[in-house]
Amino acid sequence: MNNLSLLFASTIAEEPIKLLDGLLTLYKRPNSHQWQCRFKLSTGAWHSASTGSDQIAEATTQAIAIYETVKVKLASDLAIKSKTFRQLATQELAAAARIVNANPNKRTHVDYIHIYTKYLIPFFGAYQINDITQEVVDDYAAWRRSQMGKDPKSYTQRRHAGLYKRVIERARDQGLIHRHRTIPLLEVAADRAEIRPAFSHQEINYLLEYMRDWERFGRNQRSNHMRRLCRVYVEFLLGAGIRQGTESMPIRWKSLQWHWIGEQCYLRVWVSGKTGPRYLIARHFVIEALERLIAWQALPYANLDAVIEAKLDRKVFVFPEGDAPHSLDSVFERLMVESGLFKDAAGKNRTLYNLRHTYATFRLEEGVDIHTLAKQMGTSVGMIERHYSKLTPMLSAERLAG
Repeated sequence: MNNLSLLFASTIAEEPIKLLDGLLTLYKRPNSHQWQCRFKLSTGAWHSASTGSDQIAEATTQAIAIYETVKVKLASDLAIKSKTFRQLATQELAAAARIVNANPNKRTHVDYIHIYTKYLIPFFGAYQINDITQEVVDDYAAWRRSQMGKDPKSYTQRRHAGLYKRVIERARDQGLIHRHRTIPLLEVAADRAEIRPAFSHQEINYLLEYMRDWERFGRNQRSNHMRRLCRVYVEFLLGAGIRQGTESMPIRWKSLQWHWIGEQCYLRVWVSGKTGPRYLIARHFVIEALERLIAWQALPYANLDAVIEAKLDRKVFVFPEGDAPHSLDSVFERLMVESGLFKDAAGKNRTLYNLRHTYATFRLEEGVDIHTLAKQMGTSVGMIERHYSKLTPMLSAERLAG
């Protein structure tokens, strides 16, 4: 049966129908009345589309038109399909939502959803992916600044740029962008490097002594529990350089191990952070803090050695009943206010994250090299250099002065 006779066919053939000497196929999907067409592109990939008709004659005409149109687009280096940024970003949103639903602790993906829904989709959403020009991208930077009321930090810009790029890559993977077409990407402007604030040695010594009494005088039992847990948590952060929150709060007793080098024993901690899992070595004073926590939690073990031997599968930073606070940020803020340490020398409020910066500063003072420090803290050498390199001449003043 030739193509012309198909135009006048009075009956619908349910089996696939070959057109144009087998280059083009008409077929029906299960539970669909409309005819689809498919054919192989010069790239080797298959292209399919709906003819929009359940009539064989009309579907045949439409299929041949689709085939010829696609050939012209390919010859002109044009994409053969088109979608809006919103359609593609919605697919990325769905992927992020599935991860969050499976693991509500995945704060990173919650942030992804916020950036897509608050910024990227509202601005780029209506644009066809191939219509995004450098001018549009430049306009986004100005629009985002107006929405935020400030220039975003480079960290925030990298998040936006990375998520935008995911949408562009998804479009390319789906054949929506021709291989020779370049879609402009979001740029990241560098922040002015700042020395990150840290506590001084005198302030830390005062803080550690102050917490001895502070932990015992809460307003009620719950307040006392929060204070006791906060004291150990502060000591742990100071002694490990770990990120507060999602990296440190989930740690379990079974993640602690002894690490021997000759006759010397060290406390090793297995953590899973935003740069992947790693081992870190805790300062020796952390051991005493953890043994105090074991006694307070009334665990059935004599000391930390026994807990490590038992490979106890229980979170470390919990109350005696086993429940954990959502966060220790608020109780730490009260500690800072009551101890008189809330403001640093520049007048900025101190948070738990300042303990990580303090750890980095103290280790650099001791002469720990930045490569070792970066591995310990789960960050990059570049990040250490960026935020702490200005300190190193001052910290090495004695050796530099001769």
